[in-house]
Amino acid sequence: MKGVNILYRLVVTEKPSVGQSIAAALGVAGRKDGYMEGGGWLISWCVGHLAELSEPAAYDPDYAKWRQEDLPILPESWRFTIRADKRSQFDLLRTLLRREDVSEVVNACDAGREGELIFRTVYHLAGCTKPVQRLWISSMEDGAIREGFANLRPGRDYDGLHQAALCRSKADWLVGINATRLFSLLYGRTLNVGRVISPTLALIVQREAEISVFEPVPFYTVELDCGGMTAAGERLSDPAEANAIAAACRDSPAAVRTVERQEKTEKAPALCDLTTLQREANRALGYTAQQTLDYLQALYEKKLCTYPRTDSRFLTDDMESTVSELVSAAAAVWGLDAPEEILASQVCNSKKVSDHHAVVPTRSAAAADIAALPLGEREILRLVSQSLLRAVCPPYRYAETAVVAECGGHSFTAKGKVLLDTGWRAYAELPQDTALPEGLSGGLTLPVEAVRVKTGKTSPPKHFTEDTILSSMETAGAEDMPENTERRGIGTPATRAGILEKLVASGLVERKKAKKITNLLPTQAGSSLITVLPEALQSPLLTAEWEQRLGEVERGTLTPEDFMDGIAALVRNLVRDYQPVPGWEVLFPSERETVGPCPRCGRAVTESKKGFFCDNRDCRFALWKDSKFFSAKKKSLTKSIAAALLKDGQARLTGCFSEKTGRTYDAAVILEDDGAQTNYRLEFERRS
Repeated sequence: MKGVNILYRLVVTEKPSVGQSIAAALGVAGRKDGYMEGGGWLISWCVGHLAELSEPAAYDPDYAKWRQEDLPILPESWRFTIRADKRSQFDLLRTLLRREDVSEVVNACDAGREGELIFRTVYHLAGCTKPVQRLWISSMEDGAIREGFANLRPGRDYDGLHQAALCRSKADWLVGINATRLFSLLYGRTLNVGRVISPTLALIVQREAEISVFEPVPFYTVELDCGGMTAAGERLSDPAEANAIAAACRDSPAAVRTVERQEKTEKAPALCDLTTLQREANRALGYTAQQTLDYLQALYEKKLCTYPRTDSRFLTDDMESTVSELVSAAAAVWGLDAPEEILASQVCNSKKVSDHHAVVPTRSAAAADIAALPLGEREILRLVSQSLLRAVCPPYRYAETAVVAECGGHSFTAKGKVLLDTGWRAYAELPQDTALPEGLSGGLTLPVEAVRVKTGKTSPPKHFTEDTILSSMETAGAEDMPENTERRGIGTPATRAGILEKLVASGLVERKKAKKITNLLPTQAGSSLITVLPEALQSPLLTAEWEQRLGEVERGTLTPEDFMDGIAALVRNLVRDYQPVPGWEVLFPSERETVGPCPRCGRAVTESKKGFFCDNRDCRFALWKDSKFFSAKKKSLTKSIAAALLKDGQARLTGCFSEKTGRTYDAAVILEDDGAQTNYRLEFERRS
């Protein structure tokens, strides 16, 4: 009808695929360029981060060059830069946010810190002041989406979450920019330093140091074969003592002193949070943490798994009635029968759920064509489903029998294990029975059929894998923090995969396969960096404290200003107080080929992209490739010419162009250096 103004609610999602899923759930079918429209709804999307904190040069053009005298760089008013490849989508969202017929905005970005930051950044940069509602869901199923829209929450309820996300981003910028520039300038090569990557690197370097200094210690164990069982003595360090005990036992029977039988139980493991799933996928499938997260994110968007970036291993209490249906879906993924007894209550505990519950398959997974999924997604869905099947089962029960026998005046022990109830291990590996002979009792005499001395050596710590480093990151600094600390360790479940990938990409850590295991090893540069980094930048405890303080910002018990003041103080102190480690040249040898000796200090001059520079950072000798002297003559400062200038102070040039005559000529170029500046002059051959 004419004269009737239709008001729209604008929904902003994090990805196009999520926007399309929400549109389908709300019955919005009208497709436009970059958004969807219908039924009073406008649905559009970001493409991840459309804007990010600006580079230093945006605050001062001089910051484009890395100079120690400019540090620390501490922006007073933070700026954001729209990514060039995402400018068009940002412009569209800004237009939609400013439309007069849009009365309200729904933040439907991923329900977590990063999702909140992505939306709020676009919202503020667009200059929008319209009321905001928050969609907070853990499943992309149509029913969950519609329920979420029926229970939208005020956007202001998540102001703390946004502030924590923004503080985290700014802190990473401050530490990353200033520390990376400082250490790169001091040590003559690019060294990536970060608030969270450096403590993680320190863990890996420390582990390799422990391995390198480890000295195996031999040990000896006497074993008896008697009565159908093997009994072992205590571990000994002296081979002569072990041989003496073995000799005393060879012609003696063994007398059973005690037989103790205990029934033991193993509770079903809890459901998976992201970190637990990443660790399991690394052990079972060899997937990196990032691969697991990517596969899980894809399953979430396909409505087959719940929200991936969670640190909880339980479901909420109100989900107890739906557990049986979810278990049936998990069983369908495996093509198995669901457990006869489903203990739903043992996987539900609202007190142990923060923003999102544990990762579980959705009801939609029951009807999914599992075989049609890409291999990685299929395997991760199977792991998630297996986790649920195990978690709702009764305990695994077994009987353990310990026998103590005496022979030759020494004690020996044998243990056996017998299955009583499979329980949750019906969906996991079942340990083999190691039954002992029947009829064993105190006072029984057993023949000794064989005696042997078994030799072994203590083992060094194992190299980190993605599985074990994730575990260490999760618990780093925990022993030094209060038990009630909400967040411990390095990073969060959502960020740890990215931390590992950044370490590898920056050349500080490498993945090296040994047999079927891929280890994470520090490179020479990574080990050297940790050697020179101050404790403040590599301490897991400090990083854990920062994560705890970010949690306080989120809850509103710590102001963002106070958090950032602490980070700024750390950076100021670092720039002011840090001194290079003596003899650092050994730690960071130049990777570039030496062109010649520096005429000022005698150190090596090496080639880089823009010229030929002295390795001595205090010297500042440079021969720039972009030289008007050479370009005017239509010549280039090549490595061979630079080498001749450094060796002999001159180099022969042929075919030089004369701007006056338009002809070419030959001459010798002479290098003149007064200790502060370099210049060139020509010297022509004398004609007889």
